Amino acid sequence: MQLILLQNVQNLGKLGDKVDVKPGYGRNFLVPHGKAVPATASNLADFEARRAEYEANAKAQLEGAEGRKAQLEGIAVTITANASTEGKLYGSVSPRDIAEALTKIGHKVDKAEVVLGEGPLRRTGEHEVVVRLHADIETVVKVVVVGEAT
Repeated sequence: MQLILLQNVQNLGKLGDKVDVKPGYGRNFLVPHGKAVPATASNLADFEARRAEYEANAKAQLEGAEGRKAQLEGIAVTITANASTEGKLYGSVSPRDIAEALTKIGHKVDKAEVVLGEGPLRRTGEHEVVVRLHADIETVVKVVVVGEAT
């Protein structure tokens, strides 16, 4: 399936690129989320006519993400969870929990922006978590998981 990207997509391409993707990825994710349109002659002509508008939107999103990155740098958030005396959590700390904790302290973060490369956090202690704010911008936030005293 050939698509024209309407914004930068990580590991796929930049604004205006014509890419080949699997039909399910294009039909179920890229097109519904407004990240791409099918590569037809009419869509290509429409894209070229509106290219300046798309580039202005991309620049505004990038600047917004850079501003959010400046606010998030050096931030540490503490999350309390049930844990054994050895420090192993009875549950886990997921991206949703981290996003909610960051939102509570005044930094609006969506759960999809929190990247846990090795899966959910399952031990107490300090963890470095990547927050991907844009396809090109990411920052590291310190998450301290504390065991709940029972």
